[in-house]
Amino acid sequence: MDVKDKTVVVTGGASGIGRALCRRFASSGVRGVVVADRDGEGATAVASEINGLGIECDVSSESDVNRLVAESESKIGPIDIFCSNAGIASGGDPLDVELTEWQKQWDVNVMAHVYAVRAVLPGMLERGEGYLVHTASMAGILTTHGNAHYAVSKHAVVGLAEWLSVTYHDRGIKTSCLAPLGVRTPMLGDPESKWAKMAAGNIKEPEEVAEQVLDAIAEERFLILTDPQAQKWMDGKAENLERWLSGMRKLQKVMEDSDVEFVAGR
Repeated sequence: MDVKDKTVVVTGGASGIGRALCRRFASSGVRGVVVADRDGEGATAVASEINGLGIECDVSSESDVNRLVAESESKIGPIDIFCSNAGIASGGDPLDVELTEWQKQWDVNVMAHVYAVRAVLPGMLERGEGYLVHTASMAGILTTHGNAHYAVSKHAVVGLAEWLSVTYHDRGIKTSCLAPLGVRTPMLGDPESKWAKMAAGNIKEPEEVAEQVLDAIAEERFLILTDPQAQKWMDGKAENLERWLSGMRKLQKVMEDSDVEFVAGR
């Protein structure tokens, strides 16, 4: 898809990858960029910088997502590209963390994507064209140590994106799934931490990731990996699952012995 003259919505747009995406879209000749974030002041600040529209939105609320879409379309026009990018990484071991954390992760990391699809897909289908970008994580293709909630929710995002690609691609709706390794964002925390050095790969800048997303949209390519190492790990898992699991158990033990605290990679 050529993004020129398109209307784009980015959730989680006030910081990190989302902010970089907003800036990159704005420099690419789009008709308008909607910066959506629970941090309304942050969304407004980014929108002011790029001459976009900032909207405060809690993506875990279906009514808020519906309001976001309605306001975006009334002020700018039909949404051509929707980037479901907002995410959280609270959680840990299911034996230690309250069940409410499961629900929180599910609402933000999964249901927000579902709400967005339900809100924008009918219009896209009617027009015969649209693009859905789902930010997952390599935790959703491989897994991640220390946070079951995050890994499970990101697996669900990958599953949803794959299903949408299979079902609607030939009806003009293109789908990309962004699966970052380590990216220098607030969610990553300290890029020099033990966890980052062991499991996050080469830390990328948000601007690099935004460029990769724009390239994928231009190519209408499904999977967006931020580091070649990710493909090697995926290949290892596909080639010999038992060996891969054994290796991940060894890394788990190293982390436990080193008292490494989990941090999300994006």
